Amino acid sequence: MAKSIMIQGAGSNVGKSMIVAGLCRAFVRRGLKVLPFKPQNMSNNAAVTMDGGEIGRAQALQARACNVQPHTDMNPVLLKPETETGAQVVVQGKRVATLKARDYGKMKAQLMPKVLESFHRLCAHADLVLVEGAGSPAEVNLRKGDIANMGFARAADVPVILTGDIDRGGVLAQLVGTHVLLDAEDNALIKGFLINKFRGDPTLFDEGLQIAVDHTGWHGLGVLPWFKDAGKLPAEDAADIDSGGEGAFKIAVPKLSRIANFDDLDPLKLEPGVSVVIVEPGQRLPRDADLVLIPGSKSTIGDLAFLREQGWDADLMSHVERGKQVLGICGGYQMLGRTIMDPDGIEGPAGQVQGLGLLNVSTLMTQHKRLASVVGSDIGSGSGVSGYEIHIGETSGPDCGRPWLEIDGREEGATSADGLVRGCYVHGLFIADEFRRGYLATMGVTPGNLVYEDVVEQTLDALADHIEAHLDVEMIWMLAADIAEPD
Repeated sequence: MAKSIMIQGAGSNVGKSMIVAGLCRAFVRRGLKVLPFKPQNMSNNAAVTMDGGEIGRAQALQARACNVQPHTDMNPVLLKPETETGAQVVVQGKRVATLKARDYGKMKAQLMPKVLESFHRLCAHADLVLVEGAGSPAEVNLRKGDIANMGFARAADVPVILTGDIDRGGVLAQLVGTHVLLDAEDNALIKGFLINKFRGDPTLFDEGLQIAVDHTGWHGLGVLPWFKDAGKLPAEDAADIDSGGEGAFKIAVPKLSRIANFDDLDPLKLEPGVSVVIVEPGQRLPRDADLVLIPGSKSTIGDLAFLREQGWDADLMSHVERGKQVLGICGGYQMLGRTIMDPDGIEGPAGQVQGLGLLNVSTLMTQHKRLASVVGSDIGSGSGVSGYEIHIGETSGPDCGRPWLEIDGREEGATSADGLVRGCYVHGLFIADEFRRGYLATMGVTPGNLVYEDVVEQTLDALADHIEAHLDVEMIWMLAADIAEPD
């Protein structure tokens, strides 16, 4: 019989995903079979799973912390925002609809059976299932039909630990206010709380901990200091995308409004000799950039319009005129072409839009969504690559006659006639150390000795050490409940 406990937040972005990842690694190191679970996630940074679906990137990282492959049951409902008011709905790894927020609100209660089905499948193969909530249970206006926080906890009878973010200020109000707002049955499921992102001496908050205990009756499980190496792990939320690196070779990345699968940037930020500059809306692409990388997007046509609104199209043309390099990945690749055709209106009104024209290719949007883990090599150097594809649309044209990758036995990607502009559909290329070093060396960067996968593993271990040192992990285990098989 598996045990389970749920980490919820007193607000969004309080560090739930990181805490769950650290707890996963901590309990795995104690010899337990641990699996992560998030009933509902909202993110455009997805991972392709072993069973051919997609889940939030955070759950893939948590799976890695558990030393297991990611599976669609770990995140049965994934919402991928496409506009300010609408999102693609992915259920157990597969796209089922694109809905406005109000329509999804009507649908979500119907998804609870799927959520519980996935949860119980995981429980059948684990000693402990660590569950992550979404947003905050204090949003009681969303409580009806909830599947992400207390609605799930009640349905599955899973105890809850509430996380407060002291870095934002007002952490006592976050915790006590949540206690005040929840009804008696929801409150009864919250067994403890912890404080995250403390800067300085955590013992200075001893009195604050006691105040929270006195007002809520929950166990105080500790104060977690700021984890300075968090940026070495893949981020899930676009709000967490930061510039990084201190090298002379500058890679400029325009922050698109629906930027997706931006984990491509993580190895580059850690590479010696490289700096990655995230260009915020309203800023210009830096003239001294050596490479402009156009990242993936959940809404290629919408983000192409957004790119033009920022004036980045003109900056990009000037960049190429100065003989500098451009790389487009997935949605960024599609934008670099001459046209994007969407006859079925998959991304909005049916029709055709002009691309940036830096690659002589065109993209046809289709209903079919490609989800696949891939392996291959760089045609020029022969160095191995691996990654994943997650996109709609098929791209073809003369510049595809100059592919630069061989993926699963087929040619992939396109290169402009002058060699300055490249595009491809493969995410995760830069995780491969030999490929990354070779790619950068062609642009004059002296190769470093970064082994990216080792950095991620070492950081997960350091995160587990950090959690063990500051939280009452034994009490967390004791608070976890046995999960009975469903009737």
